[in-house]
Amino acid sequence: MIPFSEHISSPADEAVVGWREWLSLPELGINQVKAKVDTGARTSALHAFDIEYFERSDHVLMVHFKVHPRQRDNLFTVEVIAPVFDKRDVRNSGGNTQQRPVIRTMASLGDQQWPIELTLTNRDVMGFRMLLGREAIRHRFFIDPGGSYLLSPSTPLSSSCH
Repeated sequence: MIPFSEHISSPADEAVVGWREWLSLPELGINQVKAKVDTGARTSALHAFDIEYFERSDHVLMVHFKVHPRQRDNLFTVEVIAPVFDKRDVRNSGGNTQQRPVIRTMASLGDQQWPIELTLTNRDVMGFRMLLGREAIRHRFFIDPGGSYLLSPSTPLSSSCH
């Protein structure tokens, strides 16, 4: 039997993040988006609108969508095309279930870059354009719920969202 203490990561193994961080999604062309670290959400969610599915000639299901990565700035838009990894029923903050497309992409925060799954949903009225869910942070980060921007600058870089 393996002692329980051997299953626990040490602080030296995992970085500490605050409850909110700026992170990038380089494969999507998003250099910075403010994310809320949300252990209540299993999968990460990205604000997206004008979501349209289409099938490539090789029968791969794709999704075309737009993102406003800057909160309260609907003028700056990033257009994205990505393969659909899955479609999942997700319970939103209002308790309602909705089917969302899931894509896989790389996330970057601090000196770490790793693959994550993102559900796409309109988060325009929410406080954050992205939720970083527990699957994305598991075995990678410890969370300091009193800290903010522990691995990222507290203000976005001026040319950060293109």
